[in-house]
Amino acid sequence: MAATIKKASKDLIDEVRRWAAMKQTGVSLRYMTEFGSRPTPRNLLISAQFLHKELPIRVARRAVELESLPYGLSLKPAVLKVRDWYLESFRDIRSFPEIKDNNDELGFTQMIKMVKVRHNNVVPMMALGVQQLKKDLNPKIVYEDLDEIHQFLDRFYMSRIGIRMLIGQHVALHDPDPPPDCVGYIHTKMSPVEVARNASEDARSICLREYGSAPDINIYGDPKFTFPYVPTHLHLMVFELVKNSLRAVQEQYMDSDEVAPPVRIIVADGLEDVSDEGGGIARSGLSKIFTYLYSTAKNPLDDQSDVDPETATTMAGYGYGLPISRLYARYFGGDLQIISMEGYGTDAYLHLSRLGDSQEPLP
Repeated sequence: MAATIKKASKDLIDEVRRWAAMKQTGVSLRYMTEFGSRPTPRNLLISAQFLHKELPIRVARRAVELESLPYGLSLKPAVLKVRDWYLESFRDIRSFPEIKDNNDELGFTQMIKMVKVRHNNVVPMMALGVQQLKKDLNPKIVYEDLDEIHQFLDRFYMSRIGIRMLIGQHVALHDPDPPPDCVGYIHTKMSPVEVARNASEDARSICLREYGSAPDINIYGDPKFTFPYVPTHLHLMVFELVKNSLRAVQEQYMDSDEVAPPVRIIVADGLEDVSDEGGGIARSGLSKIFTYLYSTAKNPLDDQSDVDPETATTMAGYGYGLPISRLYARYFGGDLQIISMEGYGTDAYLHLSRLGDSQEPLP
């Protein structure tokens, strides 16, 4: 693949721009659930034929948008790398022949599975691009005033969630032995308490690795309470919120003789509240927590020019955890709110929209 979009063939660029001008088609979750509940060879063929036409439009739009970002962000090495991934994926999908039978469908499914893997590290790589930009910006610039960049990243990441949902759902429907009550990615009887427990254990293990100890986590709620949702999305959001709380409490009590207070997760009907006594967020920082150029932690890329964002897993510092979590909540019509009392602690309220009967097209 060409090193940058400018070096890519003119024919490819022209085709990308032509497809980027086409209208994308939204798919409702209700349709996904009903259609996916019967993963017959005919339905899988129809799904693949739809994705064969739909994915190039969505991928092309992102590739074109990556070409004209403000403040020179498009020219940062990490962003050029992401752009190349989108161009490669566009080329792979468009060069796949028309899908006429189930053998074609299986080949197409393997190909889009590889596309999804190629894009696994788009978020940390874009975060690196933003960090590269920050180093070049005038330090007097107020980062939350860079609206164009924040709006682009919101659109870009929301579109990425949609693309990965479409590919992941199609691929998951090929599972010959799906877990009970699962329709592809969608769990029709997901227990938010169970997901919160798993996500908390994952976050706590990272805290233990980073600091050598970790606060306890207490979860309150009925494990038998269930509703339809995508467990991987909820896991990502709770993991991010709990990780932030653990870090705040750990650093607040690191040099104290007092026992660190536990992080609390309260699961109610359609709401998850993650609360901590980690000292809260400074009022000056509260307005910035959902921007992509801000983190309360030291950036892990600052001191290590050779760090690989594709393999780096740290407690904090890239500045995209909260804004991305809010996008995941909003993707299905929910939201994320942060309320903080400086000097005491923080409450993160995750509002989840039940997915049952929604006929609204997803982004």
